[in-house]
Amino acid sequence: MKTRLIAALCALTAMTAPALAQQASPWPMAYKAAPVEAQLAKVKQGVNEGPFRPDWDSLRGFKTPAWFQDAKFGIFIHWGVYSVPAYANEWYSRNMYVPGNDAYNHHVKTYGPQNKFGYKDFIPMFKAEKFDPAAWVKLFQNAGARYVVPVAEHCDGFAMYQSSFTKWDAADMGPKRDVTGEIAKAARASGLHFGLSSHRAEHWWWYHKGRTYDSDVNDPKYAGLYGPAAPTGLPADKPDNWPDSDLLQNWSPPNKEFLNDWMARTSELIDKYQPELIYFDWWTSSPLFEPLMRDTAAYYYNRSAEWKAPGIIAYKGSQFAEGSAMFDLERGKSDALKLTPWQSDTSVSIKSWGYAQNDSYRTPKSLIADLIDIVSKNGNLLLNVGPRADGTIPQEIATVLQGMGAWLKVNGEAIYGTRPFLYFGEGPTKSGHVRQVGQFTEKNVTSFTREDIRFTTKDGHLYALGLERPADGAVLVKTLYAGTPYLDRQIDRIELLGSGAVTWQQTAKGLSITLPQSGADAMPYALRISFKK
Repeated sequence: MKTRLIAALCALTAMTAPALAQQASPWPMAYKAAPVEAQLAKVKQGVNEGPFRPDWDSLRGFKTPAWFQDAKFGIFIHWGVYSVPAYANEWYSRNMYVPGNDAYNHHVKTYGPQNKFGYKDFIPMFKAEKFDPAAWVKLFQNAGARYVVPVAEHCDGFAMYQSSFTKWDAADMGPKRDVTGEIAKAARASGLHFGLSSHRAEHWWWYHKGRTYDSDVNDPKYAGLYGPAAPTGLPADKPDNWPDSDLLQNWSPPNKEFLNDWMARTSELIDKYQPELIYFDWWTSSPLFEPLMRDTAAYYYNRSAEWKAPGIIAYKGSQFAEGSAMFDLERGKSDALKLTPWQSDTSVSIKSWGYAQNDSYRTPKSLIADLIDIVSKNGNLLLNVGPRADGTIPQEIATVLQGMGAWLKVNGEAIYGTRPFLYFGEGPTKSGHVRQVGQFTEKNVTSFTREDIRFTTKDGHLYALGLERPADGAVLVKTLYAGTPYLDRQIDRIELLGSGAVTWQQTAKGLSITLPQSGADAMPYALRISFKK
């Protein structure tokens, strides 16, 4: 459904943007014209200095750096003011202003009406008094992660970094710390790569429902947090097949001031934190963002070339030309091997990206199976955690990360630094959907079978990784049958990582392997296959 909404919005913007712009007058932003213009001048200079230009032909010169292809596993962090109410999910900041929404009813019952207690009033409660970035990074390292990507600004408009373009940031309010900067420093000090994510584009319409009744969104004093809160902009000639959605019925294209502010904030993040990866959320897919996407890519690629640390842009929609950035699948996977590196992002928590009370959580086994499946298809897994408002990571999440790390300590050589085999794997279980590019196709837990096997390669070895270990130890790798065209050398030795050599036989039916017997809920396994010289 979300993909359909995005496509419909893009189509509407392309066809009716001028009419919508005339109908809609968004709530005034706290727009700092002078510093924004100064930053835009810097961007204009930067897009014309360096190896890249702001056109798609030039930007197709983007190459995914080797560190990313080697890393395979990163940590995503959704942390912000929404972790204070910790109700339902990270959309609380919007949903609490939508009459009839469960979060709206919960808010009124728990905190009072929105004109007396608004989202802004959670900020002083967001103290982050136990936030220890070094401890976070240690946990992530123990989990086996090789890069860290915090959300620098979510759709709620509260920047989790020290910004020159708003006072509504974590350095001036709430924690009164440059959260993004501290995570960057801790990550790099420990040898992890650092990226960041921006969801600022969605902020254009995020709080608009709060303008339809008596709420604090209507108070000009808080325009820096709630603005623009774009009001309804539905055209009179709405298509008959228009999705029945609050988002679509109350949406208008962003104006020049908002786009300029977005560009200034995005380039500020690039300059200030020099991320090795930038992740953009959905709404930059609007055609009105297209020139900004080209400018952002050229500026970022040119700047990162100066730092001699080529940057990566991860995107989920259609806002970048193929080959100019790296494609990402949200809560989904590809069901085929991709020739270029890609990324899948999902969360340890099932119901929410940010911390929410009474959430459910994935298991280490299910996430390791996903990691193997993704890596075999030339992808990376970016796994999200949602810390509490005080800065602690829930024990349920820490336990999952520790379980993943224990597996990777034994089997990591079949994951890190690997490259795809000629064929990603075999087995009956499908993951993702090629036609729908896998967005939101994730199930909470995918049930793999003993026949689901994936392949990776490194240093002349072939690795066969089973997603479900058979209790009786009998494995048959059908792809590697005697005479298979996928092998150009004879097998010499097969070892179970963490255990040692295993017995095997290559027949017309496949490669038959005998593993030590295991328990019913054993973790996935990895086999190192060596060849005769």
